[in-house]
Amino acid sequence: MRANALTKSYDGRTVVDHVSFEIPKGKVISFIGPNGAGKSTVMGILSRLIARDSGGVEFAGKDVSRWKSGELAKRLAILTQSNNIQMKLTVWELVSFGRFPYSGSRLTERDAQAARQAIEYMELTDLADSYIDELSGGQRQRAYIAMVIAQDTEYVLLDEPTNNLDIYHASRMMRTIRRLCDELGKTVILVLHEINYAAFYSDFICAFADGKIAAFGSVKEVMNRETLSALYGVDFEMIDVNGKPLSLYY
Repeated sequence: MRANALTKSYDGRTVVDHVSFEIPKGKVISFIGPNGAGKSTVMGILSRLIARDSGGVEFAGKDVSRWKSGELAKRLAILTQSNNIQMKLTVWELVSFGRFPYSGSRLTERDAQAARQAIEYMELTDLADSYIDELSGGQRQRAYIAMVIAQDTEYVLLDEPTNNLDIYHASRMMRTIRRLCDELGKTVILVLHEINYAAFYSDFICAFADGKIAAFGSVKEVMNRETLSALYGVDFEMIDVNGKPLSLYY
């Protein structure tokens, strides 16, 4: 996946300003930056949820706008920040929606197996018949991730997947996201505000500021005192713990 000179404006204000990058395949890439930096807008453009004003997104050799929706949904899945479903659904029913690009509303045995495996992967088997609105925030997030897993796409786009989760559930969510890459071979693109999680669980970081890319590179290249202090306007102290990815305190 490659973005080329993406631009987007709202009411005369430029929120994405000639953004270009290439997503490394089979890795976890985190978009970071202050509020209003353009992270979620770029994520929306990549997934076609937001129309770009100019520029292009190349996916698997052709512009993403030229893909048929059904075919694109077999290759790319997105989970946005707003996932409030008004219908009374069980975990099983929600996860089964991930198979819609393949079989529509008529689930085959292969679809059912994919849904079961996704539920098991997210450790939700005992909650499969529970209603979504009766789950805790962490359980609900896991159910939505299970739906994405059932969709079985090469690329997974997640906009603030740890939003509204406590530290325990947020950490578990990030470990699950890491497993999607390491165990299932997914390319995962995240929008994150928690830079500690970005540093620990990502392979690459794309840092945004004022609608532009301030830095793009490996965790080691981007998550340093100079870059982060300039990005957020605060002084960061970098601490290296036992040779693991850097923990960040400010």
